[in-house]
Amino acid sequence: MAKAKSAFVCTECGAEYRKWQGQCSSCNEWNTLSEIRLASARPGSGSSGSGRGGYAGDLSRDVVDLSNVDLSEVPRLSSTFNEFDRVLGGGLVPGSAVLLGGNPGAGKSTLLLQTACKLAQQRRILYVTGEESLSQVAMRAHRLQLPTNGLKMLAETSVETILAVAEREKPEILVIDSIQTMHLEDISSAPGGVAQVRESAAALTRFAKQTNTVLLLVGHVTKDGTLAGPKVLEHMIDASLLLEGSADSRFRTLRGQKNRFGAVNELGVFAMLEQGLKEVKNPSAIFLSRQEEQAPGSLVMVVWEGTRPILVEVQALVDESALGNPRRVAVGVDQNRLAMLLAVLNRHGGLFTGDQDVFLNVVGGVKVLETSADLAVLLAVVSSLQNRALPKELVVFGEVGLSGEIRPVPSGQERIAEAAKHGFLRAIVPRANAPKQSPKGMEVIAVDKLSDALEAL
Repeated sequence: MAKAKSAFVCTECGAEYRKWQGQCSSCNEWNTLSEIRLASARPGSGSSGSGRGGYAGDLSRDVVDLSNVDLSEVPRLSSTFNEFDRVLGGGLVPGSAVLLGGNPGAGKSTLLLQTACKLAQQRRILYVTGEESLSQVAMRAHRLQLPTNGLKMLAETSVETILAVAEREKPEILVIDSIQTMHLEDISSAPGGVAQVRESAAALTRFAKQTNTVLLLVGHVTKDGTLAGPKVLEHMIDASLLLEGSADSRFRTLRGQKNRFGAVNELGVFAMLEQGLKEVKNPSAIFLSRQEEQAPGSLVMVVWEGTRPILVEVQALVDESALGNPRRVAVGVDQNRLAMLLAVLNRHGGLFTGDQDVFLNVVGGVKVLETSADLAVLLAVVSSLQNRALPKELVVFGEVGLSGEIRPVPSGQERIAEAAKHGFLRAIVPRANAPKQSPKGMEVIAVDKLSDALEAL
């Protein structure tokens, strides 16, 4: 018999070696190499056949010109949640692999169980749980008052067994909760290691592509908030989603970090209730739950999330510092960008904050990843610094450059229309984003420089 081929894989970084060694050369960790057996080549794929270089591959596939590729719309399956479908780009695509990550308690299993129970009334679903028993899942479904008939359940962590059951059941959607608990018999490392996560995900993704099955994977996150496991895991799958939410808030945000079938950075908003996750159809109305009396340092800005504008409130607090090194704390925006904007405010706005503590917060737990919040952040800081409240009907957006200029942002017309729809009467925007005709009942103030914006207040 031919000797089985093997390789040694680092359980920390996933690097491969032909022979065992005490230290991994890639991550410099000790005693992290574990042996895995490599699958033997299939008959007919070796070098004994004819052809150039002795290759005898499958020659039945023809090369196709790009202009002749069928452009028919890929069929999608609705997840029964409009917000979930929005983040996915329109729904679940057959043969795709979707990775859903999030902190413990964010609602990953709840969201997928709700989706699976509702879809099981019309489609074949196989829900595989590796972290909970079947009775625990059944109790959660009963507590959430979900329809349980028709949903096929399996409590298993062996990938070989799961694939065998999937071959027999032939599900349209396969849910794996979670990928960190799965393991292959050929890999000697513990479940959750780099080698196990990588090879298990590769085997499940291969099955999904070959059988045109929707694969939904639950993934853990590290203490830094990033997906646990090797980075190659995010390259294997088609869509990477992150479910975020603080423990003291009942709202959850689902953000798309990678999507081969839709827009990236799309945002879906859910509310965690006793009956599970409920989608929020108008996120701006929730993030704008402001007090009747306007306070200094509070301002509304329009951010663009994926394919829609959302109005959120930013709050700033500027206070005299009792320390030699004043603090700069930002929640919801990049702290380094806040420091840069304060320098622009000093240089081009004539307002010095070097001896002040500056605290910034985006209400509702929203993380602003774009630069359209620059102008709103600076005006909120100025409002708190001078202890003067800004008008409640004012909305602001725009990027601030290092020379004090106000740069335009994408989709400016749609942002202004969204603000007008929510009853705002005045807007300070970059001049290039100003419409030719302002919405009815709304005054649009176009500015070119930071000094113009400060004068407009």
